[in-house]
Amino acid sequence: MFDLLIKNAWVLTMDESFTEYKNGYIAIKDGKIAEVGENKENLESREVIDANGNIVLPGFINTHTHAAMALLRGYGSDNPLKVWLEQYIWPVEGKFVSYEFVKDGTDIACYEMLRNGITCFVDMYFYENAVADSVKSAHMRAVLTTGILDFPTPGAKTPDEGIQKTIDFIKEYKNDEFIYPAIGPHAPYTCSPSTLQKSMQVAVDYDVAYHIHVSETLHEVEDIKNRYGDTPVKHLNNIGVLNDRVLAAHMVHPTDEEVELLAEKNVKIAHCPESNLKLASGIAPVPKMLEKGVIVSFGTDGTASNDDLDIIGELSTAAKLHKGYNLNPTVLPAKQVLAMATRDAAKAIRLDKKIGSIEVGKYADLIIIDINQPHLQPLFDPYIQIVYSSKGSDVDTVLINGKVVVENKEVLTVEKQRVLSIAKKWREKILS
Repeated sequence: MFDLLIKNAWVLTMDESFTEYKNGYIAIKDGKIAEVGENKENLESREVIDANGNIVLPGFINTHTHAAMALLRGYGSDNPLKVWLEQYIWPVEGKFVSYEFVKDGTDIACYEMLRNGITCFVDMYFYENAVADSVKSAHMRAVLTTGILDFPTPGAKTPDEGIQKTIDFIKEYKNDEFIYPAIGPHAPYTCSPSTLQKSMQVAVDYDVAYHIHVSETLHEVEDIKNRYGDTPVKHLNNIGVLNDRVLAAHMVHPTDEEVELLAEKNVKIAHCPESNLKLASGIAPVPKMLEKGVIVSFGTDGTASNDDLDIIGELSTAAKLHKGYNLNPTVLPAKQVLAMATRDAAKAIRLDKKIGSIEVGKYADLIIIDINQPHLQPLFDPYIQIVYSSKGSDVDTVLINGKVVVENKEVLTVEKQRVLSIAKKWREKILS
């Protein structure tokens, strides 16, 4: 007797062989995938979802965001990154960021991510206990890091305090089923070598990921060269913090030599194409990194610099952006970018044994995409149709740990009217 059976589904498993079942089923028990294959008769289940031929695939994984910044969506837009941060974002954060601010902002972000088929995300912000509370309430999965910087932040007055708070957070959530704590030194230009090294020691001691912004802008690259005599990736390597625990966000400006180094050290990348474009940070050499064997996934960044939380939008933008930039229509084909948003993203966050593909024994984090719509028909290739024709709003059903959290395009675990009232409340506070 299974807990839940999904039948009559076009299953894209996103496993290493890209196995698919055009008339497939997925049987779920105790929150995990118990069976997957072509439809078969006489399976007993307490609950049945008839997919009616729609596409089922693993939930999308957003490998870099700042969820609470949903409250700053659009604020200070159309400015360079340095101006945007120093004149708009940081002053507002310094005044308003609190447990309440972070919890409210993350509630909005969780609603939006669930609605768009994102079942797991990587967050770097402050008051991560508030983020954890929001994630648990929404019944999502998340890798959570507190941003550590060398100057006072809403989360800590000193980097050592930020590191200690991270250690406490790791201890609290180390064995949680939905929260995966990690450490998050902000960037090489905001953290001293000592802070970066202390953070890596925590990552090693507690066996967690190390999440950091790297080579996001040319200004950052020049700053690091002037300060330390080398480019950011080489600088991180020089001080001993470049290894397979690192999930580097953005990575827009690595040199060819640094790309080789990223591959050698098995560093994972969170590619944020829409944020990079909006902030005019540049175009990351993703095809070159993939060619060298670097694992690249997709992040949305925060909604203040994107301005949405839609992974389908990111992978669609990326596929077309890199084709045009490289004058090569064969780079980043649809099947590959869909893998980058699922299977490879799970590898990037060190959870590939648990999520990222539809395989027996993994958590049942699944989405059903409604393909019975004019803009998705006729359907010749499901990978191509998802990447080039669909949107997050086409996600009909979302399951996390075998529990339905979005049904008939309605989020069940986060109240829509509440998040709308939250957004209105904080808009008035910030404007006043």
